[in-house]
Amino acid sequence: MPAHSPDRIVVVGVAWFDRKQWRRLTEAVADRGELEDTYEQWEQSALEAVRMIEREGRKMEKVHVEVESLVSWCKEKGLPVNGESRAQYVTQLVQRRHGQSTRAPRE
Repeated sequence: MPAHSPDRIVVVGVAWFDRKQWRRLTEAVADRGELEDTYEQWEQSALEAVRMIEREGRKMEKVHVEVESLVSWCKEKGLPVNGESRAQYVTQLVQRRHGQSTRAPRE
């Protein structure tokens, strides 16, 4: 069945971190320079992404990420902990909840 058939819901996953997990993320990532400087800056950027997704009329889901689980998943897959692997991880979590009809997440 095609991913965009009328009876399938497309869900956009958005990686979501609380303050503690954000701090841990900044310690674990290979692409620290790509992240916002502070939790508050990241949160503002993430909320803007959420609003954009919602304005487009797409179904969005905040996916709370436990960084230790992300790091373990990346090690298991032989991937660096970076934006691309975070997106893959969140996509996998959304797929488990909603089936295969998902979009790559935003950070």
